[in-house]
Amino acid sequence: MNEPTNAELDQALNVRAPALHRLGQYYAGEQPLAYLSPEARKAIGQRFDRIAVNLPRLAVSAIAERLRVTGFAGADGQRLTELWAAWVRSDLDQTSPQAHREALATGESSVIVWANAAGKAVASVESGAQVAVYRDAGSHEVLAAVKRWTELRPDGTEGATRWVIYRPDRIEHLIGDGAQITAARLVQTVDNPLLAVPVVPLTNSDRPLDTFGVSEFSDLIPVVDGINKLTADMLTASEFGARPRRWATGLELAEEVRRDEDGNPVLDEDGEEVVDVVNPVGDNDRMMVNEAPEGKFGQLAGADLAGYQTAVDVLLQQASAVSGLPGHYLGLNTSVPASADAIRAAEAALTARAEARQAVFGRAWEQVGRLILAVENGGEVSDYDVRVRWADPATRSAAQEADAVTKLHAAGILSTEEARERLGIENPAAGPQPAPTTTVTLEEGAA
Repeated sequence: MNEPTNAELDQALNVRAPALHRLGQYYAGEQPLAYLSPEARKAIGQRFDRIAVNLPRLAVSAIAERLRVTGFAGADGQRLTELWAAWVRSDLDQTSPQAHREALATGESSVIVWANAAGKAVASVESGAQVAVYRDAGSHEVLAAVKRWTELRPDGTEGATRWVIYRPDRIEHLIGDGAQITAARLVQTVDNPLLAVPVVPLTNSDRPLDTFGVSEFSDLIPVVDGINKLTADMLTASEFGARPRRWATGLELAEEVRRDEDGNPVLDEDGEEVVDVVNPVGDNDRMMVNEAPEGKFGQLAGADLAGYQTAVDVLLQQASAVSGLPGHYLGLNTSVPASADAIRAAEAALTARAEARQAVFGRAWEQVGRLILAVENGGEVSDYDVRVRWADPATRSAAQEADAVTKLHAAGILSTEEARERLGIENPAAGPQPAPTTTVTLEEGAA
């Protein structure tokens, strides 16, 4: 296994930057309009600069909210309370959902594990825009990783660029004035006692060849573009044709002198004032007068927008088929409320996707657990055996969950402690937890 160079690690960040920017636009609902002809774009102008039905964010959050780590166990099935305490201390119980959303949205996120000044393990969730890993092509083992960020000066301008290179035996900190790592200078080198790269990627992959992972809404992008286009068309039709336009016969048109921005009359080539013919009845006038006895007033029919709703519903059904989102997530419900069993059946595909993501992300969280234990207790990372535990991704009411756990406990499948854990009930045998102590060191001369 050849060790990658710093330039190769930096290039791993550069090669994904355009794709991450595009996916970030769709996740934020800031993507440009698609499927619009130049004539339609000219007619719309700046009134509908951004029309976004943000299904990508919904597709990500619908799965991410079902991915909840509840604990860790060893090879014997016993709960690793020490690891869970370190997990909570590192705020991973709060930040792990961010790692899931980032991986589902862009294809990959990362977790960096290291030790603080007190020797306790700390972990941070990182974005794929700043952290990249380099894997061995044969074993898929992480050989090295890089984190790159640009400092911001107080005035808001960009400052120096920093790199941290993570390798199994050392960690290097580089700084440079430009974006080229080859011109950066080495600031510090720290030995890595873990003998393993302390960066764990969470890759949202469906195939072994998905090196960088895939976005959960990549298949939704064409459908979302179509929905946004139809929405723009509907709003354009509403602007120009939904409000009925009035007409009149027998009225004499009024003449007004055309004026420039300064209010001066506009002159033609002969020096004559340019006169425009205008409607004598203003759009906001509530009273119209026609002196001609044969004159008539009327109103054109408004635009029918029902066809747009039908077209949008067709694309929403396609979005449901592609993403697994049930109809009640997309507003395709009927007037009759669905029963609890019907909702569970409708969410079966979404639940299956969440279970598949648990299998994908579970290996990464187990590696994070091994790194945390190695930092806390010493030894090699491979010495520890960790199994991650997930909450049930299916939708259940409190009564259904309690009934299921009670039956499993009665059958002897779950112990009392496991049953309490599944239901979120604290174990009374543990007793009250001691209040955290705070050590305050007074500086010399302080009162």
